[in-house]
Amino acid sequence: MIPSAYPPADEIARLSARMLLEIGAVHFNADTPFTLASGLPSPTYIDCRKLISYPRIRSTLMDFMCVTVMRNAGLEAFNNIAGGETAGIPFAALVAERMALPMTYVRKKPKGYGKNARIEGEMTAGDRVLLVEDLTTDGGSKLSFVDAIRETGATCAHTAVIFYYDIFPETEKNLGDHGVALHHLCTWWDVLAEARAQNAFDAATLAEVESFLKAPRAWQDARKS
Repeated sequence: MIPSAYPPADEIARLSARMLLEIGAVHFNADTPFTLASGLPSPTYIDCRKLISYPRIRSTLMDFMCVTVMRNAGLEAFNNIAGGETAGIPFAALVAERMALPMTYVRKKPKGYGKNARIEGEMTAGDRVLLVEDLTTDGGSKLSFVDAIRETGATCAHTAVIFYYDIFPETEKNLGDHGVALHHLCTWWDVLAEARAQNAFDAATLAEVESFLKAPRAWQDARKS
């Protein structure tokens, strides 16, 4: 069912951050930084995949995602919901169910046999596609998915994520230059504010996280091995 309530964006952000903290999806460690997929260090790590195991929270967040994209893009803006392999697939399915729309998914690369497809499901020329993912850092992976969607003749001008890092200034510009608008529920800044409100981590850890968020490249450069 399509949600009918429209909480303000700041309340969606606060509650989304709270739920991520509640299920232990947020990890802060300033003493032993995490290694990101890029190979760079970070005192922060978020695991949005955990959400699929928490029905009440995942349902609420998917309601939030639907109302966010409908408010920002329009109630009839899309006729196909696509998930990015792999983390975006369950969330795309949940959004598609709520919006009563067809669901597809996009492979990271052709599967290498059969039809060698990147798009699974029914997508045709002229479809207006919303790309759904769990999160975005710099937006790079989204561009590949968008290009695969557009190769079918469909359009893809919007992507929606649960979590947006919001610390790399080039992200929204890169997406915008590619003709893609980004919609998100919360950011690291929302999580940091809620973590402080809940005293979820010690003050020294939160201070180091804030230092990273304010200047991530400098923080990483100082700690490269």
